[in-house]
Parts: sequence; C-alpha cells; structure tokens
Amino acid sequence: MVEFEIWAEKYRPKSLKEVINQVHVTERLEAFVKEKNIPHCLFAGSAGTGKTTCALAMSHDLYHDQRRANVLETNASDERGIDVIRHKIKDFSRMKSIGDVPYKLVILDEADALTRDAQQALRRTMENFTNTTRFILICNYSSKIIDPIQSRCSVFRFRSLSEKDQEKFIDRIVKEEKLKITPDGIKALMSLAEGDLRRVANLLQVSSSLKKNITEDVIYEAASRAKPKDVEEMLKTVMRGDFKEARKKLHEMLLIQGLAAEDIIKEIHQQIYNLEIPEEDKIKLVDKTGEYDFRISEGGSDLIQLESLLAQFLLFSKKK
Repeated sequence: MVEFEIWAEKYRPKSLKEVINQVHVTERLEAFVKEKNIPHCLFAGSAGTGKTTCALAMSHDLYHDQRRANVLETNASDERGIDVIRHKIKDFSRMKSIGDVPYKLVILDEADALTRDAQQALRRTMENFTNTTRFILICNYSSKIIDPIQSRCSVFRFRSLSEKDQEKFIDRIVKEEKLKITPDGIKALMSLAEGDLRRVANLLQVSSSLKKNITEDVIYEAASRAKPKDVEEMLKTVMRGDFKEARKKLHEMLLIQGLAAEDIIKEIHQQIYNLEIPEEDKIKLVDKTGEYDFRISEGGSDLIQLESLLAQFLLFSKKK
C-alpha cells in the first residue's frame, strides 16, 4: 500500500532560503543562524503564512544532522498547563546542547493557548536557562502573550501572502505532481485559501484525488463551499422579486449539496459587494447579513435564518 503523504508537510521548506516571501523575516533569521547567535523569538501572524515553517527551517539550518537531539517541538494547544512548563520544557532546557551550537532550541507552537500561569512559569524558565536554551514562541495573536515574555523576545510579524506568492507555490505543486489546473481553478483556490499556503496544499491534494484536471467546480466540490456563481444567481433572483426561485436555489445548496449555513452566509457577504446597487444600500445589506450570521452562531435554525435573510433582501428591493 502506498503511504498517504500530506502535501502541506511534503512541500514544507527545509531551509530559510526556500521560504516563500517573508523576506523581512528570513533575512534577519539567516543573519542569526550565520552568527550562531539567536535571541528568544516571537513569531506572530495569521494561519498558513510560514511561522512554523520558518522556525523548523531555521532549526535545520542551525543544527543539520544533530537537530533531533537539540530541538524540542511542542504544541501549546495540546499541552497548555503549567506542568508541561515545569517538567517537560524545564528538563529539556537545563541540559547542554550537542555539537558546536552553544544552546538548544525549544519551538513552542500556538503559544497563545498557554494559560496565564503557564506563561509566568515559562517566563522564569526563559530567564533561568538563557545560557543553554533559546525559545521560539509561535502564535496567531501576540496580544495573548504576557508583556514580560514579549519584552524578552525579538518579535517577527508575518504578513499574508500575495496572490503572486500563492501562484508560485501552486505552480510548484502542480509541476511536481503532474497535475493540470485551469486559470479559474487557480483563482478559486486562492479565494478559498485566503493566503494560507497550508490550505492551498491540502485543497489541491483533495481536488487531485477527484480529478486530474482541476477546475473551479472541482475546487469548490473539494472544499464543500458555496460556489460564488450559485450565490450570485440566488441574490440576483431575489432582488428581482422572485423569492420562490431564490428559496429553491437556497434549498439546493443547503439540503442537496449539504453546504454549511456559515459558508453560504459568508459567500452572501462577499457577493453583496458585486451587486449593482448604491454603496449605501450595500452597507445596509451587510449589516443585515451580520445580524443573521450572529443568529446562526447562537444556535438559530440554519434554514429558517437563511430564508429570513433572503426575505430581508426581497423587502429591501421592494422598498427601492
């Protein structure tokens, strides 16, 4: 049996030189590696922008074959209590490194999930074992990291990747895996991924298992997300005053295609800006959409709330 390999891991860079974009980060990290003098680091930014990748790539560049003995990787969302700091991380930190790099490396992913007590314990550990260990804290929201830790770290902000960078990554996978993807498929992939390269790789892998020639329809089928054309057609239909036909289209997406209400309402929000109505009217419809999104998140019936939102669009069009 052929082993199933996750493409997000398969195409993860093994060196800082291979990291896509984030030059403002990689140049500084490469300088640290060259001097073998790394400070405590805090990597912050949205998901899929290369935070963990940069940390792992730097550890490869720094330790090479001795990486396994000198690097501790842990995920704070799994081990978020004070005990993991007092025992697992503290025990690792107090031992000397192996090789010519004078310190070990602790990579703490999703550090913003650590409890406040655990962060206080981590602060003391960072202070006490600076001579033997460096820490890289990775998080989506740096505001959730206590100030004493932030003040001890060199902070790196990761930016969302541009469409050009995403296309470069897509092209690499398509060539390596011998796939075919249409221009509208690339556009749909980037729209759904929202700058997250991990999501790009996973969506491509699922899509390739459906068809080798990947189109926009294949991408949306793989993602189980509402197609923009379907939602656009539904909104234009209801704005023309045909509520029955628009409701039929909604039922098809929700009940037959099995799409989640959250995904449909998210696409409705996107399509409002494409309607040929004044900007002031778009603002009012966005406000209504936000209200019904909140109702669904609070446990309201998906079908009733979405039909009610469509009714609001119809009432709005009749007033105009």
